[in-house]
Amino acid sequence: MKTAPGDRARGSSSAKPSDKEIIVEGLLLNVVYVGGVERYPRLSQKKLEAMLYHIFEYLNNEYDLPGAGLFQYISFRAGLAVVLSLIISILFGGHIINWLRRAQIGETVRDLGLAGQNQKAGTPTMGGVIIILATLIPCLLLARLDNIYILLMLFSVIWLSMIGFADDYIKVFKKDKEGLKGIFKVAGQVGLGLIVGVTMLVSDEISVRMDPKVAAEKGYEVVSSVYKKSPTGDYIEAVNVKAATTNLPFYKNNELDYSVFVGFLGDKAQDFVWIVFVIMAVLVITAVSNGANLTDGLDGLATGVSGIVIAALGVLAYVSGNIKGAEYLNILYIPQSGELVVFTACLLGGCIGFLWHNVFPARVFMGDTGSLMLGGIIAALAIVIRKELLIPVLCGVFLIENLSVILQVWYFKRTKKKYGEGRRLFKMAPLHHHYQKNGMHEVTIAVRFWIVQILLAVVTLITLKIR
Repeated sequence: MKTAPGDRARGSSSAKPSDKEIIVEGLLLNVVYVGGVERYPRLSQKKLEAMLYHIFEYLNNEYDLPGAGLFQYISFRAGLAVVLSLIISILFGGHIINWLRRAQIGETVRDLGLAGQNQKAGTPTMGGVIIILATLIPCLLLARLDNIYILLMLFSVIWLSMIGFADDYIKVFKKDKEGLKGIFKVAGQVGLGLIVGVTMLVSDEISVRMDPKVAAEKGYEVVSSVYKKSPTGDYIEAVNVKAATTNLPFYKNNELDYSVFVGFLGDKAQDFVWIVFVIMAVLVITAVSNGANLTDGLDGLATGVSGIVIAALGVLAYVSGNIKGAEYLNILYIPQSGELVVFTACLLGGCIGFLWHNVFPARVFMGDTGSLMLGGIIAALAIVIRKELLIPVLCGVFLIENLSVILQVWYFKRTKKKYGEGRRLFKMAPLHHHYQKNGMHEVTIAVRFWIVQILLAVVTLITLKIR
């Protein structure tokens, strides 16, 4: 049942809330929150978990240990996460590569007539496990494990890694070059899309903050009320709601409610909007995951492109989870999502560290274990911070690689039907192989794709201020 916000404030100044409501100071902002605060306590009331964040939180609270309070700051933990992730991926990554080589887990190269491809035969694959370990270990140590967003991302990493591992296992050990059948890959990606989409709509811990009047007008379900103390000493109400909304550049208020796609249902639109939202989550995860997989065809290409995208998502996660940043940019403020900055820092460090080994000439390939995971987790991140509609720009390289394959297949079939023999738009697809066929060195291709991706990431961030 949808609940309208309380009548006390309706988004305007009000008297001090009743004594029965709990008042807690914001962690990093001079803001006072009231109501529903048990979801956002300064110190977790849950059972202490044996991870660095919770250990230092306890030491700071009980013994006032000098420096322990730094762990409450997302920026500090994110910086530490990058360093720890780099150490794991660079130092321990070498040992993993040697183990893969001894276990003869090497790449089988098909003769595609590409320059230098024969030298790659036998190069260890399944190196994506380096990125996975360099992401999971620092995240488990430094992130808040009582945060729904962190739990959802950790689950997504493991889920996608299992799909990629199964694909690589079949290729390497079963000697089947086709790997895991496409239908099973897609089923796994669709499954994750369903889980992410449904969780975002069902969980009370996932919400967006807005004015009570807007929430009442649109019929959103209110999870909790919070109050911001104004300079005059009054309290201004805002509400955390469950809503199928997202940020959309160039659109009114920079916000889109998916219910517009089922507006023909009238008052029932909010009851069925979840279908549109979940379908969008499935499409985005499937498309980006496959795009990253197709891009992983040259030394360092997919790793570098993914790292740039992840860095941009880290910035987006920070401003989305910071109330001042969200208000300044007029984007959705997503309570608790700031913790995702720590996760993106872990993932970014893992990518950069893996690039140490994967840059030309590559000592290891990530395989589908890494590429499917990277693409899928990028998509999941964009969805949970309500930035999935920025994906076509932010992940433009993945999109172009995807489109080049689709267009190549479509044109070949069309011309074969029309002329009796198939013709090609590109010398080879995905697009990076087209440039290889034109005689361009793979280092040149990879670096230029990185440059294009940097440009796309900057454009994506700029759109936040364009109305």
